[in-house]
Amino acid sequence: MMLDFTGKTIAISGAAIGFGRAIATRFAAAGADVFGCDILDADAAGTERISITKVDLRDRQAGARWIRSIEDRTGRAVDVLVCNAGGVAGQAERPLEEVTDDDWDRVVDINLGAAFALCRAAAPGMKRAGKGTIITISSGAALQASLTGVQAYCASKHAVLGLTRQLAHELGPHGIRVNSVAPGFVRTNAATERQWASYGEQRQRQLVDGVALKRLGTADEIAKAVMFFASDLASFVNGQVLSVDGGR
Repeated sequence: MMLDFTGKTIAISGAAIGFGRAIATRFAAAGADVFGCDILDADAAGTERISITKVDLRDRQAGARWIRSIEDRTGRAVDVLVCNAGGVAGQAERPLEEVTDDDWDRVVDINLGAAFALCRAAAPGMKRAGKGTIITISSGAALQASLTGVQAYCASKHAVLGLTRQLAHELGPHGIRVNSVAPGFVRTNAATERQWASYGEQRQRQLVDGVALKRLGTADEIAKAVMFFASDLASFVNGQVLSVDGGR
């Protein structure tokens, strides 16, 4: 079944690589006008339907300005906001007592703070339009301890899920649905490749064996779940989390 997003405005954070790029590519192929942002330089993902702006979402006002720029350019509210930006900010597992305040704040800012700022910026326009969809990308680490071992990552992903559920209740009366996709482990970029390599052959095999489908997922499979939440197929789905992990 081909979903049609012709005429829809889609905003995606963290759109240069990984999940964000796959999500942007799928929406563009479905006819949407896609606006992405990322702290990385981007090549527009190879399609004229995708416009990517360099934005550091640790600056919450910069994130708000990016949302306003989309509204100004299109003359309308964002139809679908995908809060995808996040990660471990280059950090690896280490004892709690070695984690500095800056280490903690940086990871929380790019996972939770960025999602909060973008939702806050997009909500007024969606309210005026009487409709809209927000999709957060949480993680399996929103539901249990994180494979990364990074405390701030696990805590912030749990908080992203809490934000999702709270906003679903607050914004639902305005016709705005808010849901979350929780990916399992997917090899999508340099960070996840480093994480995968750090496990070693035995743990890699254990990780795959722990998946009912006996394989890792792909970024495109995460994108498909996002498309579902954004579509009319999910018109009465609100405040939910969908684990896309192959059955852990």
